[in-house]
Amino acid sequence: MSSFVKLLSLVLVLGAVGCGPRQFVKGQYDDNVEDTNLLTDKWSETDMQKAVKELVDSATAHPAIAGAKRPPVVMVTRLQNKTSEHIDTQSVTDMFQVELMRSGKVAFVDKAAREDIAEEYDYQDSGMVERESKKGKGGQVGADFIMNGRLDSIVQEAGKDKTIYYKMTMNLTNLKTGLIQWTDHKQLRKQFKKKRVGI
Repeated sequence: MSSFVKLLSLVLVLGAVGCGPRQFVKGQYDDNVEDTNLLTDKWSETDMQKAVKELVDSATAHPAIAGAKRPPVVMVTRLQNKTSEHIDTQSVTDMFQVELMRSGKVAFVDKAAREDIAEEYDYQDSGMVERESKKGKGGQVGADFIMNGRLDSIVQEAGKDKTIYYKMTMNLTNLKTGLIQWTDHKQLRKQFKKKRVGI
């Protein structure tokens, strides 16, 4: 085989390797998780952080919470996803609950833990637990408010331009009266331009 053919074969092999599928092989931690992330046009942690922060500030400043004699007890139920994206709404409500708890202005009951609590009551009533440390039924604190909400989006495209609009609305409903004591929304709009991407 001539040296020219060998060289040509080597160039073709290297070219084929270079054109193969690319993978993310090197990473690093980014300690600035609150920096703006606009890597894609999808719902991101930046969107979640911005929406949650403003809505928590609004809720804790409202007289239903700020004017209460004791921290009101809240139960967070659900956030409806009315967007066209798959969004982990549990993560959003978890962040909302954490930020509200950090404010020190509310207390929470955990709806998801109720089944576990009921099972533990049954175990403690089985005779396996000493009487002095046993927790009986009827001692739980009832929620004063239910908090829930909804996430909506509108996507518009014209030529090379794309706009994504999000609106997150949260409600605080009084369990005794059924009246909404507080409601607010946070709006976000992101703009993107299409560009030709080279190989």
